[in-house]
Amino acid sequence: MSSPRLFASLAHRRMRTVTNYLLVNLSMADLMMTLLNCAFNFIFMLNSDWPFGVVYCTVNNFVANVTVASSTFTLVVISFDRYMAIMRPLHHHMSRRRTVAALILIWVASVILATPCLLYSTTITRRYSNGKSRIVCYVLWPDGDYLNSRSEYIYNLIFLGVTYLIPMTVMAVCYTLMGRKLWGSKSIGEHTQHQKESMKSKRKVVKMFIIVVLIFGVCWLPYQGFFILLYHQRRIGGTSYVQHVYLSFYWLAMANAMVNPLIYYWMNNRFRVYFQQIICRCCMIGRSNTRTRQMHELTGFRRSDTARSQSGRFRTTSIRWRHSTGESHVQTFRMNSRSICEKINSGRQDFTII
Repeated sequence: MSSPRLFASLAHRRMRTVTNYLLVNLSMADLMMTLLNCAFNFIFMLNSDWPFGVVYCTVNNFVANVTVASSTFTLVVISFDRYMAIMRPLHHHMSRRRTVAALILIWVASVILATPCLLYSTTITRRYSNGKSRIVCYVLWPDGDYLNSRSEYIYNLIFLGVTYLIPMTVMAVCYTLMGRKLWGSKSIGEHTQHQKESMKSKRKVVKMFIIVVLIFGVCWLPYQGFFILLYHQRRIGGTSYVQHVYLSFYWLAMANAMVNPLIYYWMNNRFRVYFQQIICRCCMIGRSNTRTRQMHELTGFRRSDTARSQSGRFRTTSIRWRHSTGESHVQTFRMNSRSICEKINSGRQDFTII
């Protein structure tokens, strides 16, 4: 789901805004989580066995923490950027250079925060009384394994605070102040049409990001708090349902990467238009290639029939008729597809812009 969002944001010049650069960074984090983490963890949790080796165990744990931290920090930067644009429009100036610097800082901070996963991730083989053995991928801290390590507990607290509690508090304050500014304040005098459209656009953008932040908070809170709760209530770890609870929390957190593109498609008119244009072009290219291949086949039939027939005027005429019919079908399809895309392009001027 994230790859169309990446392509739609980068393929068109009008989509290359500061906010969309940040959204692309958020999409990259979601895509990394989907490709490098979700499928492998699903296999591990399904079979309770890690068949991918110790190297990818390290990569898997590292990518998980890096992408979570990167997503959170990106949402904070987006909130701050929107706050400055709405609350202090005269002082708001986030150039592309500053945006790139912010993105680099986001990933550097995320890598630093996830460094313990690179240092302490390992695998262990557990053997059971029935003769079976399973490999477990986990983080082994210097002062003990899972639930017995004080270092891991402190790290989980730091990770919870830095990637959830503090960012959610900052974003809640920012969007509360922006909401009061956009919906609560009443200006003196009448607004021009341009001012009304600008206010409507800002409200729509802020509303979209509020929904994104709320869904992010709902999806990640159970997963973030699970390890802290398990450390204090260790008897829960021995119950038969703890694995099912963990799987539920894990997939709820992973669902956040799937929900974000749906929100953008629903609430961002420009993204929706460019996404439809991409789908239109892909369908047009695919069907045009099919028609062209059929046309080549008809041409081959015509040549073979003409060569084999001494007096085959009728068959040659028939093949030429089919050839011209195929060409007319292709031309009609191209005209229809082009008219659809032209309608989409002509409608872009009426859409709200981030």
